Amino acid sequence: MRISASIYSSKQKKIQDSIEELDALNVDMIHIDFNDKKSDEKIIFSDIKKIRELSEIPIDLHIISENPSNYFHYITKHKLEYVTFQYEIIKEELIIPNGSDTKYGIAITSETSISVFNKFENKCHFILLMTTTPGESGGKFNKINFKKIREFRKSYPHRNIHIDGGIDDELGFIMRILGVHASVSGSYLMNNKNTAAALFKLKSSVVHSEYVLKDFKIDLSESPVLNIKDASLKKVLETIENYNLGFVMFINERGEFCGLISNADIRKVLINNFENFNTLSINKVINNNPITIYENNTISDMLKIIQNNEFIISFMPIIDNKKKLKGCITFLDLIVSES
Repeated sequence: MRISASIYSSKQKKIQDSIEELDALNVDMIHIDFNDKKSDEKIIFSDIKKIRELSEIPIDLHIISENPSNYFHYITKHKLEYVTFQYEIIKEELIIPNGSDTKYGIAITSETSISVFNKFENKCHFILLMTTTPGESGGKFNKINFKKIREFRKSYPHRNIHIDGGIDDELGFIMRILGVHASVSGSYLMNNKNTAAALFKLKSSVVHSEYVLKDFKIDLSESPVLNIKDASLKKVLETIENYNLGFVMFINERGEFCGLISNADIRKVLINNFENFNTLSINKVINNNPITIYENNTISDMLKIIQNNEFIISFMPIIDNKKKLKGCITFLDLIVSES
């Protein structure tokens, strides 16, 4: 996952000092918020010019304006790499410029549906989810965005997701699990006494744990699940193919979790029973005692489970204290992001 450092979140350092430090740390992007009702246009674009002189770090400009087209010429002049327009405030008909090397995005607040991206899908590379109240540095992450991230990935699989608001080490880890492409970090990164340590934690570590798995899990309605009573190997293979997660979970009539079958399970059975695979019953393939985790467990609990096992865990069923299946969590995007 890429980190976009929100340069104006630091009130203690001069821009030149911040840029030189971030450049030395190879941060992925420099994030600049420009609200034309609150910010001085000349100062903002003077700062952009200064950043260009000091570093080759890509600039990530967030324009909050009723008429964003007023600033298109600046985008071209400074050859900005990323530009985002705040959807809710726009009054003009927004026509994204053609023939530019700039990657454009649409920013929406937590209250706005991701469906508004439909009208911009052909011109925009990404959506920026404002996960706290826009303009409030250090705000609290709104949990509704966990679901919005999953919905956007399903609806627009070829577009990236950027996040802005409340990102710390733990949320950075969750964002990597959910397949987020980039996160804007303001207070956590720019006001940290040790910027290098903060950047490392955002990209690869978890120091504290506050969220529980039910906050961001893949819900049962979105998970590959079959009733064990009606399951067949054909249904298993079809479900694995349709969900593209590499496994299928089973429940009984009471909704209790009773096992799973993964690609690896099928491969092992196929090797040993190639000639009579079609006649095999589910009971010959199913793993009745896989590793599971409770929906109220924290990330720290989850990491302990992963670290205490000798083999790589790429997914886990999530259950409640009555053993009922509540969903799952996968680590495919986390593995990709750290490779």
